[in-house]
Amino acid sequence: MSFSDFEQEEMFFEAWQSVAIVRPVYYSLFTFGETVLPYYLVCGNREGTDPLSVRQGDVRINRPMILTAENAQPEFHNFFESSEEEGFAEILLARTAKFSNLKFLNQSRQQQVVYDSMDGAVDKINRRLDDDEEDRVAILTAPENLAGIAVLRYAAERVLKSAPDNIQELRERGFLP
Repeated sequence: MSFSDFEQEEMFFEAWQSVAIVRPVYYSLFTFGETVLPYYLVCGNREGTDPLSVRQGDVRINRPMILTAENAQPEFHNFFESSEEEGFAEILLARTAKFSNLKFLNQSRQQQVVYDSMDGAVDKINRRLDDDEEDRVAILTAPENLAGIAVLRYAAERVLKSAPDNIQELRERGFLP
């Protein structure tokens, strides 16, 4: 490993740690077809000295309808607003995770500017979701320049945590021994 590789991994680790899933969801992804992961993304600085942006959106993850032995690369659409964010994602995919044959589509529906602290904005969204008894919507936080990384982390963690349930379903359907 060269020193440059170490620096890239260190930068990725810092970026990964600076985004958070403050209200996770606990259901598994569908084994076949499409799963929709709705979220709120609160971006800005934690001190509340600058306005925050609150984005509402969802990630659509499509799994292959037909399983093949091919090792197709994953596809990510509408995740990254800068080449820096895209570089962090490439590090993740090259060194740590494999999402073969998956297609990810990030769709932002609304964005608003909020004059509040990060914790205050998150608390308001949490209360609204609790009042609506909504348990399938996550809340993510990130610095403004790492919005795509926050959504990528959310999607990646849902894929990884769903794997045991998906493998069990494949066994039950006779696709695995």
